Formats: sequence, structure tokens, C-alpha cells
Amino acid sequence: MNVEIIGTGRCIPEVVVDEKEFLDHTFYNEKGELITSGNQQIINKFRAITGIRQRRYAAPGQTTSDLAAVAAARALDDAGIAYDRLDGIICAHNFGDVSHGSTAPNTVPSLASRVKHVLGISKPECVAFDVLFGCPGWLQGLIIARQFLLTGAARYYLVIGAESLSRVLDPHDRDAMIYADGAAATVLAATNNVGHGIQSHASLTFAQEELNYLYVGQGYAPDDRPGKGYLKMFGRKIYEFALQQVPMAMKQCLDQTGKGIGDLKKIFIHQANEKMDEAIVNRFYQLYGTVVPKDIMPMNIHLLGNSSVATIPTLFDLVRREEFEGHKIASGDLVMFASIGAGMNINAMTYIV
Repeated sequence: MNVEIIGTGRCIPEVVVDEKEFLDHTFYNEKGELITSGNQQIINKFRAITGIRQRRYAAPGQTTSDLAAVAAARALDDAGIAYDRLDGIICAHNFGDVSHGSTAPNTVPSLASRVKHVLGISKPECVAFDVLFGCPGWLQGLIIARQFLLTGAARYYLVIGAESLSRVLDPHDRDAMIYADGAAATVLAATNNVGHGIQSHASLTFAQEELNYLYVGQGYAPDDRPGKGYLKMFGRKIYEFALQQVPMAMKQCLDQTGKGIGDLKKIFIHQANEKMDEAIVNRFYQLYGTVVPKDIMPMNIHLLGNSSVATIPTLFDLVRREEFEGHKIASGDLVMFASIGAGMNINAMTYIV
């Protein structure tokens, strides 16, 4: 028995936020000091490092679970199964349904339960629950669902990655320009096709010095309202940590399959930061004493930004549907998913299409 992805779907918000919209922002550093270098210079440097020119935000009336439900329906329709045949729904996110104009998390009821409600699934045996695992949450959801499917406890599982990070961003923090909103979903099925599907996976959590590399903190502006929590990060520490640990997890995952580095056709890595992702993949190939092949790593961060748990499944859906220019996958291709996120959590998975 094995586990295969039989359907995918995405929901890319329609609100486009171009880098030019940050020209009028007032930026402060973590000490509350005004940054006077000029916003165009800030934007140019940010683009050079992250690759991001645009990002997508949810509309004011949309919530994370709204985006998730759209992506879920599209994935189920793509899979061609009735909604009530699902045995479980996992929704990976980090802040829940944060309302426009607020930073307060809203996680009760679970987002997976809200999606189940919107989809009209009344079957009690379809268990719905959330996963909070930082940016690698969608991939961790696949790993969890796989266990239910392999034991025979389930036949079909829906795994969603959805986030509206625009609701928890400090407008006076330069790092806020990296984040975005979005959702994507996958339908998993237990099959007898052992030559396809999930081949291996690896997961790691580092919770000592790394625990607060990503955190919720006060705004940088001196007059910011006390008690309003924003998403913050120590970018340099995350970069150094990712470069050290993610390639090792990827190698651990690939080595489990018994296949070589040359067998990999695509790497779908979390769209966190273009330079960081390129450095991670370069280091991964260096571990095998070889160079990175051309077109091994599709990237869409330049237009969609970092939508956390939604980046990998969105990218995979685009490539799988042949809607991503210059990249496609075919039956029998070995691909890898890899991600890093808050915690610091790391995971990787190999998959044969």
C-alpha cells in the first residue's frame, strides 16, 4: 500500500500589493529608531535579497478559512471524489481567521472544521483538525495523513495549507514586506501503486536557541498601541540556521529512498526567500559533490511572496497543472518537498508522480 496525491487546488487572493506601495511607509528598526536611508533604497535591497516584487493579500472580507475552503473544493473536484467520501481534513495555518484590522488570532473552532462546514460535509467520521507547525505545516499535514492512510484507518484525506499573514504584520517593519496570503490543498488516497506516491519523509524540531527566531512581538513604531502583537523574526539567524540544517534533512530524506541525487527531477522548496532557497539547494547538492541542475527548483516568490504553509502546495498545483512556464512534471518523476519554519521546524518528503 502507498499514499498518492490524487487532486490539487489553490486559492491565490486577487489583491496585488506591489513593492511601490511601500514607498510611503515609515520604517523603524527594532530599537524604535527611524530608518532614514530612503524607502526606494530599502525596497531595492529587499528585492535583491528576497526576489519579491509583488505579493497577494486577502480581501478585507476574506478570512484564512475562506481561502482554504476555495482551495479545498478545487482539490476535491480535481480528485473527482464526492466530498463526503473524505475520512479526514487537516488544515495547516499559524494564526487562524484573523479579522481585517485586527491581529488577534481566531482558532476556535478549528479552521479544518470551518472548511468542513463550508463544504457541507455532515459525515461525523470525517475528522477535522488543525496543525500549527510554522511554514512546514502543510508538509507535516501530509506526513500525518499518510499514517492514517497506511494503517487502513482512512481511505481519503484532505490536507490544506492556508494563511493570511497580512493581518499580523507591523507596517513599520521592513521584514513585513516578505509575507503574503494564500491557500492550497491536496487530496491524498491510499492505493496499491507502490511505484508512485510518497516514498520517504523526515521531520525535525529545534526548540532550544532556535525557539524564538520567529515570534509575536510589539510594533517598532514608538507610538504603536501596546498589546498589539505582530509577527517578527530574526532574519539573519533564520538564514544561517536554514543553510546549516535544511540540506541535511533533505539528504536524510533522499537517502531513505535508495535513489541518487541525479534521480531528482524537481525540488519544491518553501518560498521563503529567493537567496536563502538557492543557498539551501546549492548546499544540498554540495553534500553529494555535484552542482545544481538547471530548472530543478521552480520559484514564484517574486510575484506571490511568502504565504507560509501555502507556498509549496500552491507551487505544486501550478506545475502539476502545467500552468507554470518552464516547469512540468511527468508520471514517474521523483520530486522533493522541503520546508523550514517557526520553531524551528524542518521537514522534507520525496514523492514519485
